Amino acid sequence: MWTDVDFENNRIRIVRKDADGDLHDWEPKDHEGRVIPIPLDVIQKLADLQVSSSEGCPYVFIPPLRWKHIRQARRSGKWTDDQALLNNLHRRFRTIRRRAKIRSCTLHDLRRSCITNWAGGLPIHVVQKLAGHADIRTTRKYYLAVQESDLNRARQVQAEILENNQTDPLLTHFAKNKGFRDGDKKRHRA
Repeated sequence: MWTDVDFENNRIRIVRKDADGDLHDWEPKDHEGRVIPIPLDVIQKLADLQVSSSEGCPYVFIPPLRWKHIRQARRSGKWTDDQALLNNLHRRFRTIRRRAKIRSCTLHDLRRSCITNWAGGLPIHVVQKLAGHADIRTTRKYYLAVQESDLNRARQVQAEILENNQTDPLLTHFAKNKGFRDGDKKRHRA
């Protein structure tokens, strides 16, 4: 909803909504609210969208005709709670995806991609909070995919270790348990 977009601080609040007048109740999947920081260019796109949105429509992505239909149906008692506010959302998404020449994916794939991208640059506990996961194991299990860039970085680290002859069996738990002594260190570096 437009009230969830904080244009001044560049963030969006994800919070539960109670039904009120024309507003429908809604709850995040995890039942917990959170705040998502968003880039300035996204704030600008939302500001542009708000200028062209239907007067008085509290929802960001509901087109004017759909909003009019929903309000009329609700006021006449013909609206049921199981009806979708945005009908044909998946069809619209498929059309946009095809035009952009993006391979087949779902809206939830966009969420997974976003969380995986966050995981590439943010600490795991921050990713967990932004994703709204109650248990960090969910974040680890489903969203921390190893990327090709991670593998390339691992190769680079291994090359640096070998180049600088930094292998040291005395640093390992195994070496300490086997009783390697400082004099054994040189023999095992080769």
